[in-house]
Amino acid sequence: MIRNIVLLLRPQQWVKNGFVFLPLFFNGQLFDADALLSTFMAFVAFCFAAAGIYCMNDIVDAEADRRHPKKCSRPIASGAISTALGWALAAICLATSFVSAFFVGDSWTNVAIVIGIYFVMNIAYCLRLKQIAIVDVFIISIGFVLRIFVGGFATGIFISHWIVLMTFLLALFLALAKRRDDVAIYEQTGVLPRKNVAAYNLDFMNQAIGIVAAITMVCYIMYTVSPDVVARFEGGGKYLYLTSIFVLAGIIRYLQITIVNLSSGSPTKVLIHNRFLQICLACWIVSFLIIIYI
Repeated sequence: MIRNIVLLLRPQQWVKNGFVFLPLFFNGQLFDADALLSTFMAFVAFCFAAAGIYCMNDIVDAEADRRHPKKCSRPIASGAISTALGWALAAICLATSFVSAFFVGDSWTNVAIVIGIYFVMNIAYCLRLKQIAIVDVFIISIGFVLRIFVGGFATGIFISHWIVLMTFLLALFLALAKRRDDVAIYEQTGVLPRKNVAAYNLDFMNQAIGIVAAITMVCYIMYTVSPDVVARFEGGGKYLYLTSIFVLAGIIRYLQITIVNLSSGSPTKVLIHNRFLQICLACWIVSFLIIIYI
């Protein structure tokens, strides 16, 4: 039972909530103990909020998941956990999320409001919006933007338009890649994982993913050479553009995984198991740390 509860809450997916730390990272305050503690509590709050949404999503999608070759083993779909217990866990996670937000600090109300918006938006997503093509991936992307706003409110750090744009575009890229995996399954097996998949096809997904990937890369390069960004990071700012090589390599590798390997169904699993992407991410983080903090 415990194992199935853990599977339902999907702790392996909580790595996505690491976006909460981005404002701290980009603002050069990663080693500020107070700011780090506030961000960590915001991270915990968002993890529980996301876990509650995962419970609700699996309850609503149980019937569709039973027809999916990979998702049919999920606890709700397989019958390992009852619907009633799933709803109870969702309520507990939501309550724990708001309690955790209280420990963020003086700005806990703003954090709680954003988490509330995230929760309401995802309820709408679970019940209806996920069935609307294009809207579904945009909702997912907005969820990541809300994560960075939580990180900003937790620390009082101003969220620039650059971080909002890059977060939204990267999340949209990953969401499209994930949806392409559903389309590929549908075209290969005839099984419709969810209703809106029928509104897509592989040609459209390939073009959409390619466009978003290109815009994401251009946006990142513009960020690294932006005069205000270069000036904010003082001496090291003029070298920010060098980090673009790791971003470009990571995006191209993910495109390969998506289009050639047909394995982009779970971005989290891809990152956990793909050594090339791990190296790209590590090199990007280290190079950024050197430029910002040294």
